[in-house]
Amino acid sequence: MRTQPLALSLGDPAGIGPEITVKAWRALRASGPAFVVVGDSEVLAAAPVGGEVALKRVAGAHEAAAVFADALPVLDLPLQTAAVAGRADPALAPTVIRWIETAAGLALSGDVAGVVTAPIAKAPLYAAGFAFPGHTEFLAELTAAARYDGARGPVMMLIAGDLRVSLATIHLAVRDVPGALSIQTIVNAGLVSAQALRRDFGIARPMLALAALNPHAGEGGSLGREEIEIIAPAARALRDLGVECTDPKPADALFHADARRGYDAAVCMYHDQALIPVKMLDFWGGVNVTLGLPIVRTSPDHGVGFDIAGRGLARADSLIAALRMADAIAARRRSLSAAA
Repeated sequence: MRTQPLALSLGDPAGIGPEITVKAWRALRASGPAFVVVGDSEVLAAAPVGGEVALKRVAGAHEAAAVFADALPVLDLPLQTAAVAGRADPALAPTVIRWIETAAGLALSGDVAGVVTAPIAKAPLYAAGFAFPGHTEFLAELTAAARYDGARGPVMMLIAGDLRVSLATIHLAVRDVPGALSIQTIVNAGLVSAQALRRDFGIARPMLALAALNPHAGEGGSLGREEIEIIAPAARALRDLGVECTDPKPADALFHADARRGYDAAVCMYHDQALIPVKMLDFWGGVNVTLGLPIVRTSPDHGVGFDIAGRGLARADSLIAALRMADAIAARRRSLSAAA
C-alpha cells in the first residue's frame, strides 16, 4: 500500500457522507487505497453502519497509511453545531467549507495524492453565504494560484462503465444554458477533456463527440442555430488545435452502446444532458472527476441523501469507485512525472 493517502472531505455531516465513508473504509481497508478523512470523528463514530467504528485521530496525513488497515484515520476538525441526520442546516456550513479547504490544501502541499469529496448540500451553504455553485467551482478557486501545465478547468467529467461525459456548462438553470455557450467555452472543455484523457486515462489519441444542444442537432437551423453558430465552429477549432472530434451530434442518439464505441468522451452542453445517461448506465457506481486542476479530485455521482440519512441504507459503491479512480489517476500522474 502506498504511504501517500488520499484525503476525503466528509461533506454534509447530516447526509449520508459519514455512513458511506465508514462503509468505504471497511471495503478498502485490506486492499487500499488508503485515505484520511477530513471531518468530525464523533460524527463518523455515530454513523449507522452496524457495530462500533474503529477510528484513529491523526495529527497529519502522513500517519494515515500506517493505521488504515486497523482503523479509519481522521484529521479531526469538529463541528461547532451538532448535525441532525436528514436535516439541512446552514450552521454547519463553515465547518463543511473548512473541511474542503483543508483537503485541497493537503493536496496542493503534496501531503496527499488527491482529494475525494463526499456530497454537500448546496442550499444550506448558499444560505450561509457560500459564493460558489458547487464543489467544482470552489476547488477551482482554491487551486487557482497553483502552477498547472495545460488547459485549465474546471471541467466536470462523469464516468459510468465505458461512458465518459464532460460538460461545457455545469450548474446552470436550463434557460441560461444557450446564453452561456460560446465557441471558447466548448473549445476549452474539449481541450481540457482531451488532455485529461491522454494524461489521466492513458488514451494516446482521444476522440471526442460533441453533443448538440437542440433536438435533431437543430434541424439545419429550424430548431435552433446554436449548432451552426457555436458548436460546429467549436468543433472546427478543436480539430485545428489537434483534437479529434465530431461535429455536433443529436444527443438522443449519442449514448447507446454502438454510439459509445465511436468516441472516448462526449462533450455535453448542459448538466442533465450528461448526467442522465451516466446514471442510467450505472446509478450506483458513477464517478465525478474534475478535470483541468493541479490536484486530483473525484467524488461520488450522487447527492447527500437526506431522505435516507441516519437509517443505514446508503450504498458506498460510488464513493468506493471514486476513491479507486482518484488513486489510479494520481498513479498515472506520478508515472508521467517520473518519466519526464
